[in-house]
Amino acid sequence: MKKVLLVGILFLSVWIYAVSFINPFGPTIFPVAGLIGKEVKTDISLDMKFWKTLDEATAYIVSKKVNFAALPVTFAANLYTKGIDVRLVGVYSWRLFYVVASPDFEFKGYQSLNGEKIYTAHGRGQTADVVMRYLLVKNGLEPDKDVTFAYAQPQEIVSLFNSGKVKVAAIPEPFVTMVLSKGKIILDLQDEWNKASGTKYGIPITGIFVTGKLQDYSNTVKLFEKSFIASLNWSYNNVDKAVEITSKQLGIPVNVLKTSLSRSQYNYVPAKDCKDEVLTYLKNLNELYPDGMPKVPDENFFFTGK
Repeated sequence: MKKVLLVGILFLSVWIYAVSFINPFGPTIFPVAGLIGKEVKTDISLDMKFWKTLDEATAYIVSKKVNFAALPVTFAANLYTKGIDVRLVGVYSWRLFYVVASPDFEFKGYQSLNGEKIYTAHGRGQTADVVMRYLLVKNGLEPDKDVTFAYAQPQEIVSLFNSGKVKVAAIPEPFVTMVLSKGKIILDLQDEWNKASGTKYGIPITGIFVTGKLQDYSNTVKLFEKSFIASLNWSYNNVDKAVEITSKQLGIPVNVLKTSLSRSQYNYVPAKDCKDEVLTYLKNLNELYPDGMPKVPDENFFFTGK
């Protein structure tokens, strides 16, 4: 009997402390560089995978093959309101997105975008897409009519932009840095969001989410959160090593990644401390762009750890 009980306890502890995590294959590899390079000691066994499309991320979550996920906050909010069990643990990415244009594009305000096609990364529903649509509506333009959208992987957008086949794109760093030799920044989406919404912290872009029944194991969530924060801090304290690890994953030159950090902001804020900021973000999107944010999540969207 004692042997059976011991085996049960060991099994439960492995189930709780061996967790899986999916992270976007993109700029947010920098915060987890310490975990990838095993530079940070953790109290959990972590299996990390990368997702390249929103459909791929959704498949991981719906099939219950993942415990934690780094996701765009808007995308996760929409998943939650559709009945998919994801809860926000904390937001860590607040500044990444810019609108770039070809050198000869004369930008004199949002009306300059009338009749243009804007390329954004991945697909409809990600951060740049919904924020850009919100800003267009706020400034008297109708998305998909006055301004059209096209979607592609960020590396493809960079290639198309640098070859002169794309005039305007809303993309994150480090891809912004990769096109500036052939273009210019015409909008800082974080500043534009602050002006349009009345907030001041930037855009709650990417968050850490816990999925399914693991939310009932608050100690495991805290251990993962602790590991993630340690990795983020390590990356900023060891930028050269962190960008080298990121470079190996993405295939983007180290100098590009280091330059891009000046236009990026990673700062982990627990859900309980940024709840109002996130709700303001989602409510504003719902008000002016209900197609992109049909419903605002309820209080249970935020992991409390109780």
